[in-house]
Amino acid sequence: MYGLIGNPLGHSFSADFFNRKFADEGIDEVYMLFPLKDISELKDLLLTHPGLKGLNVTIPYKQQVIGYLTDIDDDARRIGAVNVIKISDDDKTLKGYNTDAIGFHDTIAPLIMPHMHGALVLGTGGASKAVVHVLKKMGLEVLSVSRHKSDATITYDEITPELLERFHVIVNTTPLGMWPDIEKAPGIPYEALSPLHLCYDLVYNPEVTEFMRRSAAEGATVKNGLDMLHGQALAAWRIWNS
Repeated sequence: MYGLIGNPLGHSFSADFFNRKFADEGIDEVYMLFPLKDISELKDLLLTHPGLKGLNVTIPYKQQVIGYLTDIDDDARRIGAVNVIKISDDDKTLKGYNTDAIGFHDTIAPLIMPHMHGALVLGTGGASKAVVHVLKKMGLEVLSVSRHKSDATITYDEITPELLERFHVIVNTTPLGMWPDIEKAPGIPYEALSPLHLCYDLVYNPEVTEFMRRSAAEGATVKNGLDMLHGQALAAWRIWNS
C-alpha cells in the first residue's frame, strides 16, 4: 500500500495516476489518499496501516514532516522539504526524499530561453524550496515573493513592471487558483507581462489556472504542474522500489 498525506486532498490526481499505473503493469498494490488535519496524525496512520511501503507528502506538510523522519536524503536536506517517504519493510523506519526538484527541473528546463536570467518564485512553502533550489542550480537569479516582508523575500506589492523587465520567469508555488477556488490568482501586475515571460504554475487542477489564463492573455508562455506531478511520481516509484 502507498498513499498521499496532506490537507486538503480533493484536488489531487495522485491516486488516479498510481492506481492506473498499477493496473496497467499488473502490480498488486493500491494507492490511497490520507487527509491529515495535523501532521501529528502521521503516527496513528502508520499504526493503523502497517502495510504502507511509501508515502507522498503535499501541502502543508512538506517541511513539518521532517521532524517525524528517521533519516533524510542529502538533496532533501539541502532543499529543506520532503515530498516522498520510503518506509522500511524490516523496521518501519522512515526516510525522506524530494522528487519535486526532479519533476520541476525536467519540465521547466526545455522552456528556459537565453534571455531568461531571473525568476520570481511566488510563495515560500515546502514546494517553493525545491523550485528555488532548481532555479539557482540552473544559474538564474531568484527572488522569493511572500505576503509578508522579510530579509529573504519581497512582497507582492513590490512586483513592479520594472522588476518584470528583469525577471522573465515566474513560478507560482502557492495553492491559489487550485480547485475548487479556481477564480483566484496571485496578485501580480499581469499587464506588465509579455511574450518574453514564462509563467509556470505548480497547480494542475484545473488544467488552465487563472494565473495561466491572465498570463497567456499578455502573450506569456504558460505551463501547469501536471507533467511535474508525473515526473516526481515516477521518481518516487523508483525510490520506493530501490
